[in-house]
Amino acid sequence: MLDPKVLMSIKTLPLLAKTVIDGFMNGFNKSTVKGPGLEFSQYRSYQPGDDLRWMDWRMFARSDRYYIRESEIETSISVRFLVDASASMNHKDGDISKIDYARFLAASLAYLANLQGDAVGLYVFKEGGLFSLASRPDPQHLQRLYHQLENIKPSGTFTQEVHYKELFAGSGRKELLVFITDMYQPEGEIMNLLDSLAALRHEIIVFQLMGQNELDFDFKGYSSLEDLETGEVVQVGPQAKKQYQEALKTHQETIRMQLLGKHIVHRMLSTSEPLDKALRDFLVQRNK
Repeated sequence: MLDPKVLMSIKTLPLLAKTVIDGFMNGFNKSTVKGPGLEFSQYRSYQPGDDLRWMDWRMFARSDRYYIRESEIETSISVRFLVDASASMNHKDGDISKIDYARFLAASLAYLANLQGDAVGLYVFKEGGLFSLASRPDPQHLQRLYHQLENIKPSGTFTQEVHYKELFAGSGRKELLVFITDMYQPEGEIMNLLDSLAALRHEIIVFQLMGQNELDFDFKGYSSLEDLETGEVVQVGPQAKKQYQEALKTHQETIRMQLLGKHIVHRMLSTSEPLDKALRDFLVQRNK
């Protein structure tokens, strides 16, 4: 159920997100939270089935009764989803566009974050402005996020730079920023955004989306290609595939090194891939 081709048949984002996460979590072993970050809360009497690792043997030695140490830790965080809505996100591989995949991914991750008590917010970068939906933890807010995701219509170029640092400074606590984009940036505008976000010392993960036909240069039957954002038309000849793949390799390595230097996690995803890889990467970053 994590295959994007299957997900295309599900008509609403709330149902899609629940289907994805239920499938992902099925059989997923939730490890017990433990370690020095826990704060002691209280003792309670041992009940059959309790984990013996939390038995307090000193209390047993003093009272000859079994007690469990209960602890608590504040694990909820704020997760903000940043979605690129420039025209290049309309690129299709078969029936699935990058923006379709971005919707599936953002909706599923938001549902997963909400299950864990996290506040979720949405920021859509589009030509002419930046749409923002501030982070909140309640289920009704999640429905608003789904509604906005469903209504994204990519067009034009990426948002012109605004006061990113003020907008994403938050409450002073660390947050997780999840940026879903194809990293198409004629003027370096996406990297400028990431420079500003990195300065705030939040955890950042960039999911770069590419069609499998882009990765393989699988455009048989076409003698020219048009840039979705600039309208520029490029002629493609017999040697184009080799030149393109060499340029793509250099481009991807440049992006990887730039983001590594900013301590930003970068994951490239093909829009033909199931979502499980992205979900696992998200959980790793969230648990940091």
